[in-house]
Amino acid sequence: MRNLINQNVFVRTVTQYFTGRLLEVEDGFLRLEDAAWIADTGRFSSALTTGKLNEVEPYPGDVFVALSAVVDVCAWQHELPRQVR
Repeated sequence: MRNLINQNVFVRTVTQYFTGRLLEVEDGFLRLEDAAWIADTGRFSSALTTGKLNEVEPYPGDVFVALSAVVDVCAWQHELPRQVR
């Protein structure tokens, strides 16, 4: 996962989805900047392929996601969503 530092990522946890730029992995947390909570991805494979998401709630600052809740992390090959949708 450290090879994703400073890259845009999509994080899936046991209950939620997030996008953001991965700044660091430290003390059991992922630190994301320009992060957003993704309330609805639509079709998951389509969201990952096209970058189009149904519902987006951007954070105003950094967000910390507990590694213990993370299911997977992948590179997000699109612009980070920053507009409420």
